[in-house]
Amino acid sequence: MPTADNPFGQVLVALVTPFNADGEVDWPGVEKHIDDVISAGADGIVVSGTTGETSTLTDPEKLRLVEVALSVAGGRAKGIQAGGSDENAHAIQLYKASEKAGADGVMIVTPYYNKPTQAGILTHFRLIADATDLPVILYDIPGRTGVPIRYETLLRAAKHPNIRAVKDAKCDLAEVSRVLNNTDLLFFSGADEYVLPSLAIGATGLIGVTANIVPTPYRQMVDAVNAGDLTTATAVHKKLEPLARAVMTHVPGTVATKYILHGLGRIDSPRVRLPLVGPEDFEAAQIEADLDLVSDIEGLDLTNFRPDRNAAAGGALPKVAGTTR
Repeated sequence: MPTADNPFGQVLVALVTPFNADGEVDWPGVEKHIDDVISAGADGIVVSGTTGETSTLTDPEKLRLVEVALSVAGGRAKGIQAGGSDENAHAIQLYKASEKAGADGVMIVTPYYNKPTQAGILTHFRLIADATDLPVILYDIPGRTGVPIRYETLLRAAKHPNIRAVKDAKCDLAEVSRVLNNTDLLFFSGADEYVLPSLAIGATGLIGVTANIVPTPYRQMVDAVNAGDLTTATAVHKKLEPLARAVMTHVPGTVATKYILHGLGRIDSPRVRLPLVGPEDFEAAQIEADLDLVSDIEGLDLTNFRPDRNAAAGGALPKVAGTTR
């Protein structure tokens, strides 16, 4: 659970944003999904991130997602605004508005597409952290942004009092160890298949995609590591492996997660917004083949899994375009 030393929690869900078949936000579905994952063990909700389709959300949608998350959580979990921008002024505006909306923290992604130098990345982070009193998580995902946050940059960023943590999707455990040894930053695994290895070397928790489907085993894994019980944690990790592969390997995690949640009857539509599209038949078959290997995961019953490839096909154009400014 969140503490003074860790204001974010340990089992954070990188929340999908449920849409209806037309691609508009399904607000009752959002409320239900948030309640589901909190009730199953999540103590942090990260809205408007990569998994939440931040690129195609409007700023009003991102702010409402924060408000809904906090309302549904009712103190049971923290609400974190992701939804960054590669334009510094826009990012500052969004995060200040998110703080006003009640967010418990913000997650800042490395500026993407414009590929700034490390000095530019550091300036981006510092200016945003200066603009809000909220605790900040830095998001290091070079596979999507085109640039990593280098070790030396993390050391310098860690000196800012509001920069408290890193979500790591770089998966360089040697560097994670080095940063943990030389800063007070909290580390969160940002790659579902690396959660246990990261926890084993001192990471705080996870910000996970697969946790949309089943947070309970991640809660069990984190609690076991906290108790020094790597045997139990490893057993949970092994059970989760085919599920994480189904979610993270064949199509973007958002697409697979919505496909699976819809097949389980947990959301009303698997729709994603363009340019994302639902899985093609061969991709759906790969996801389903991995799910056939999943067994004995607490909180997940696949016996009534009914995937609908037709409902998932294609993508939606929302009525209002997302904006970068």
